[in-house]
Amino acid sequence: MIHTDVVIVGAGPCGLFQVFELGLLGLKAQVVDSIRQPGGQCSELYPDKPIYDIPGIPVCTGDELTNSLMKQIEPFEPGFHLGEEVQILQRNEDDTFFVKTSKGTELTAKAVVIAAGVGSFQPRPLHVKGAEDFAGQSLHYRVRDPEQFRGKKLAILGGGDSALDWVLELADVAERITLVHRRDEYRAVDDSVAKMKKLVADGVMDEITSAKASAITGEDGQVSSITIQPKEGDAVEVEVDQVLVFFGLAPKLGPIADWGLDINRKTINVDTEKFETSEPGIFAVGDINYYPGKKKLILCGFHEAALAAFAIKARVEPDKKVHVQYTTTSPIMHERLGID
Repeated sequence: MIHTDVVIVGAGPCGLFQVFELGLLGLKAQVVDSIRQPGGQCSELYPDKPIYDIPGIPVCTGDELTNSLMKQIEPFEPGFHLGEEVQILQRNEDDTFFVKTSKGTELTAKAVVIAAGVGSFQPRPLHVKGAEDFAGQSLHYRVRDPEQFRGKKLAILGGGDSALDWVLELADVAERITLVHRRDEYRAVDDSVAKMKKLVADGVMDEITSAKASAITGEDGQVSSITIQPKEGDAVEVEVDQVLVFFGLAPKLGPIADWGLDINRKTINVDTEKFETSEPGIFAVGDINYYPGKKKLILCGFHEAALAAFAIKARVEPDKKVHVQYTTTSPIMHERLGID
């Protein structure tokens, strides 16, 4: 049994920053995540995608943000239980919490923070016969190393930000890109769509709209071509080496749905003072929570984590007043951060 102050469910940016905010207040944390590496969606789906709206950082990738957050929380020595899913969350008689993971790890804590992003998620798959035979070899739902596509003929399926971002990112890497979207209108930002249209007009890539992939051929895990079926007209066979699929995420709350919380569709209702759920002592920050005016931005999740930390400190030590101290001048903060 592992005893700690707080169990954090989710090792994405908000979960990692929650460790930092708790650490500044002298609270220890254990972090559980079903993904096998820290970083959440940033590392799992968009490790090389640029992020421009982190305060004070003009641009960084998902992996760079994760690495910086991991470095920032080093002084607080959190425990990590990666590749494990929280399956049991129960309140003990003394108002602490018992947590058990899918690998049998057992923890007790004085509070729990759910920072699970969109919950347990998987990319929506390509529903074409035989597609699973190529998955992870020449059919991909995420990009880990753009260089693996250098000089290759690519088919990119999708019409959202992820699809358009990777079209633009790989345009100078791939030999040729064919973008396939089932609709006429895109769900990506206008600037990305405009840049993609210019690449098409310049003859750099191909675009097929109002169409979907209907067949995929190849052998031994290597794609050789895909068949594109438009809504009207005959199917077209496109020779490709690699297929990238960006149909978005299929979020699932998983066991979280059974924890007795006030669920709002696939999010958890919280207050805006403490970011506490309907269950006292259980908090939710980041994309998993909901309140009036909620915006699903990393920087908003950081703000939520800060206020949740102060509320947790007050819960853990109810007889002590929680003072705001500044890392610039506070000797206590310097000691906790390991600053001489």
